[in-house]
Amino acid sequence: MASRVLSTTLVTPPCSTALNKSRILAKKNKSRIKPSTNSEKQFLCSSSSASDSGVRNGKIKSKAVSESSQGSIDRTVYQGAFGPWTVDPEDVREVVLYRSGLVTCASSFVIAASAAYLPENFASKEIIEQNLDLFYLIGAGGLGLSLYLIHIYVTEIKRTLQALWVLGGVGSLATYVALAQPAGDHLVHYVLYNPMAVWFVGPFFAALTGLVFKEGLCYGKLEAGILTFVIPTLLLGHLYH
Repeated sequence: MASRVLSTTLVTPPCSTALNKSRILAKKNKSRIKPSTNSEKQFLCSSSSASDSGVRNGKIKSKAVSESSQGSIDRTVYQGAFGPWTVDPEDVREVVLYRSGLVTCASSFVIAASAAYLPENFASKEIIEQNLDLFYLIGAGGLGLSLYLIHIYVTEIKRTLQALWVLGGVGSLATYVALAQPAGDHLVHYVLYNPMAVWFVGPFFAALTGLVFKEGLCYGKLEAGILTFVIPTLLLGHLYH
């Protein structure tokens, strides 16, 4: 009897101890394996630049690492109608230059047109009237810059607007050299007092009309939609005045 009690007391079942040890080891291994599993999942879900991404409100937030290993760059991938797209520094520069061209074109037009509404004895009126051709040149340059950087999916339309700008430039130069300069007049003054010259400078304004139509259609700008009808109406009105 005593031997049975002693054997029962001293000998412990090995299965329970091994089971407890295995549970402890399993918990430790599980805590060690979990981070590596997440990192593998993140790597598989990333792009070729090793990025972490997630979808939120139609946008994919991604944290990309450049191939040159210069650090991570926060980037938003938008889900567009033609597929996912991002905005890079080159896109930002193009938009800034495009908008700068529009502002330059509009500002030169407003300054030149203001001479018609300034008082006769106003000092700035004479300065503006003496430099109308300069404002015309600056405005044409701003328009050309915007037409060069304009984003239109239909390439034929973009090329047509650019071709109109080139025709307007050639027509303006020809009008100045062949008509205005021999008459001892400025280009803008000559077109003002000779309506038929609108045919030579008209392509400039046709290109401008196409640009404002695109702005009004793409961004819903009411003022751009109004200018789509105002510009050709003014030119045709001057032509048949």
